[in-house]
This record gives sequence, structure tokens and C-alpha cells, in this order.
Amino acid sequence: MATQLWRTDALMRELTVGRLRTRLGREELFRVRRGIYADQVCGDDDVLRALLLRLPDGAMLARQSAARRHGFGVLREDLVHIHLPAEVWKPRLPGVVVHRSVLPVRPVYVGGLPCVPAARCAVELARAVRRLDALPVLDAALRSGVVTRDELLAEAAAHDGLRGVRQVRQLIPLADGRAECRQESQLRLILIDGRLPPPEPQLWVMDRQGIPLYRLDLGYRERRIGIEYDGLSHLNRERLGRDRERVNWLAAAGWRMRYFTDRDLYRRPHHITATIRTALG
Repeated sequence: MATQLWRTDALMRELTVGRLRTRLGREELFRVRRGIYADQVCGDDDVLRALLLRLPDGAMLARQSAARRHGFGVLREDLVHIHLPAEVWKPRLPGVVVHRSVLPVRPVYVGGLPCVPAARCAVELARAVRRLDALPVLDAALRSGVVTRDELLAEAAAHDGLRGVRQVRQLIPLADGRAECRQESQLRLILIDGRLPPPEPQLWVMDRQGIPLYRLDLGYRERRIGIEYDGLSHLNRERLGRDRERVNWLAAAGWRMRYFTDRDLYRRPHHITATIRTALG
């Protein structure tokens, strides 16, 4: 059953303060946040609906919060990001970041929640974050299927002259929907920025019969060089065993594998480019 939400002013037209407290004590009503009540314990979506009830008309989810709803939430989302029209008052609420824009926008509804449209969301987010995080956003937006490259280019053109749009225009041609995680996109960007040939994402390696056997994060097929991000999942004993079998097969087939971690990505990207430059000869 859908959760029913009320603002305090709506409830007080039907209840006295004493009756409201009684219903809260009996758990017939639940306080979701200041000024908003529900008829049952709320899930995450209902908590967002309650927040939107507290905000002025025209409020919608934006940036990381909208990206998650659209299916390309690859960046951390500790706060709720909200878009408001420029002419309305800007509230201050804990855990909420309010954004305004000079560009008009109409919301789309995803799961019943108003959101900034997908292309607008991807471009605004890629404008606002550092370059190393912007490409993962664009990659994930393409992978999600909710936007096309042409739609991203058109949206970027609408942002002409705004802060960060040059970065977005540079990165859209590099975006690739085959990328499967943020770190993979970041690895690829580090190599491209290091003046190395763009590696192929999610490269399938075939056996002698031409059957796809192993898929690499990144690679150069003609040179038989594979590139992989080593995350926490590789520390699992069962996964480690499968990885060793995979590595041995690839080595026997003439593939030279190179592995990188968070330390390489965020502390010594020069090591990544030097390693692959050497491997390419």
C-alpha cells in the first residue's frame, strides 16, 4: 500500500495537538521529518517525497540524486541534491544541497519522483565534478541507455558559456557506454590524457574456436595487452582462485596483463601511463 504523507498544516485542520501526539504514541502516525508525517514507516523513496513536500513548487532531484534515479549514479551520494527555480527562496535543510540554474528545465518523473531530465543531469554533474569523475558519469549515462551521445552534445551546447562546459565538450567524444565501473572509466581517461591510444573497454578474448572466454576491463587487442582494475572483490579466496586460472590461460595465449589499484588511480597515475607505455613498446 502506498504511503500517505501529510504536511503539519493539513493534519492540524483535522486533529488537535493532543490527538496528533496520541496517534504518534500509538504509531498510527510517523514523523518523517520536520513538518511531514506518514501513515507508516517510510522507505527511501517516501523520505524523498516527504522532503519535496517541504520544498517550494518546482523542486526536483538533481545531480547525484537524479543520476541515481536515472540509472547512472556512479558517484557517492551522501547528500540529497535538489534543483529549484532561480526566482524562489532557497531553504536551508540538513543533508540537502540546493542548486539553481539560469537555464529553464521541466522535470521528468522517475518512480514517481520529479527529476532533472537525464541529459541535463549528466551534463550538469559532469560540469561540476573533477575531470577524473566526469568521464565515469558520461560513460554510465550512455551505458544506462537513457541518453544518447547526440542528446549529450545538444545539452552541452545549451550550457555554452557556463562554468565547466568546456570539460564536458572535451569528454563527450571520449565517453563509452561499454565501461562497467567508475574506476575502469578513470583508468581509460588516465591513459588517454597520457597521450596513449584509447584502450578498448570490456574487451572479449576468444579461444581457438572463436568462442568468447574472458572479458578484460580494458585492452589493446592487436598488441595482446590487457589492463584491469583490482578492487576489493579480488581479495575473496574463491575469486582469487578463478583469477589465477584466468591469468594463467591469458599468459599462455600470449596476453600481457597489467593490474592497477586505487593507489595507482588516485596517488600515482604517472605509474599507470609509464607501465602501459612500456608495454606498448
